[in-house]
Amino acid sequence: MEILKVSAHSVPTSVAGAIAGVIRENKQVEIQAVGAGATNQAVKSIAVARGYLAPIGIDLVCIPAFASITIDGEERTAIKLICEPR
Repeated sequence: MEILKVSAHSVPTSVAGAIAGVIRENKQVEIQAVGAGATNQAVKSIAVARGYLAPIGIDLVCIPAFASITIDGEERTAIKLICEPR
């Protein structure tokens, strides 16, 4: 499964295009975000991606979870948003 990492400075429409592209090809994508700002941008991106995919008959759903990741040698907790068509 492809992983897209989102930061607080990510542009939601750009991330949404990447999500839609991966969903069209692989049918599943994982989005990772660390922190409130990054999580906000990730959720906005998923909402926009739903709009991109709806006209072609794909109903995008999201399954939230936690993930432990290492950044600069330090363990961090990330929000993991698994997106797939319903």
